[in-house]
Amino acid sequence: MTAKLSGINIFPVKGLGGIALDQSDTTTRGLRYDRRFMIVGRDHEFVSQREIPKMATIWTERIGDKLELAAADQESVTVDIQPRALPTRTVRVWSSHVQAHTVSAEADEWLSDYLGFDARLVYMPDSAERRCSPTYAKNNELVSFADGFPFLVTNETSLEDLNQKITANGGAAVPMNRFRSNLVVSGAAAWAEDGWDEIEIGSAVFRAAKPCGRCQVTTTDQATGELRGPEPLRTLATFRDTDKGILFGVNLVPVKLGTVHLGDRVEFR
Repeated sequence: MTAKLSGINIFPVKGLGGIALDQSDTTTRGLRYDRRFMIVGRDHEFVSQREIPKMATIWTERIGDKLELAAADQESVTVDIQPRALPTRTVRVWSSHVQAHTVSAEADEWLSDYLGFDARLVYMPDSAERRCSPTYAKNNELVSFADGFPFLVTNETSLEDLNQKITANGGAAVPMNRFRSNLVVSGAAAWAEDGWDEIEIGSAVFRAAKPCGRCQVTTTDQATGELRGPEPLRTLATFRDTDKGILFGVNLVPVKLGTVHLGDRVEFR
């Protein structure tokens, strides 16, 4: 069976809803526009669905050179998808301290009202340099506001196997969007990703940096923001629990930049 690219997703604002694409350019920090925005609290530290599951219910959409944020029964708000240089502040995402631009007082007010805390939207400019973990990134690779690496790939057949195990134990199958991956592959064997080294998709080449440890965000319904646990973590923990966490998917770093399209053949080496 030929492996193909069956999904391309960007999440312009870390923790908010994503955008499914037919194609995307790759950049040194990830798919273009992926996780260049982030929401921080008054302490300038990032917030995510781990603390605020309701973030999943904010949709994002690119409209020309604008990014729209929208939610049910709310007027939408738009910001420039590549904001001009605005006041800069130091923000924290995990252990990284990064220089980021403030974006829009209107967007801050909209987010604060909807999410129920003093929220601020910030943007990572090209001048900011956040590096991947040197334990796994061999060439000092950059990353956006993603948790740790510029790309995340998941395998449809692995999800099928996981869901078979979940339903056999009386649970409800989960969709792929629970895992918030950038790239989704079909046609590979279940859990074949454990052995992937380099991956060629379209004109782009990636290197597998490390398997992706999963957290409680995978138990959040990405349509409603409701916690639906304990699946998929309960079942994953029965056969994918390792010293690197409960694993699903693989973090990637770029080897060769290019463009990926839905339906592209995926080659492993």
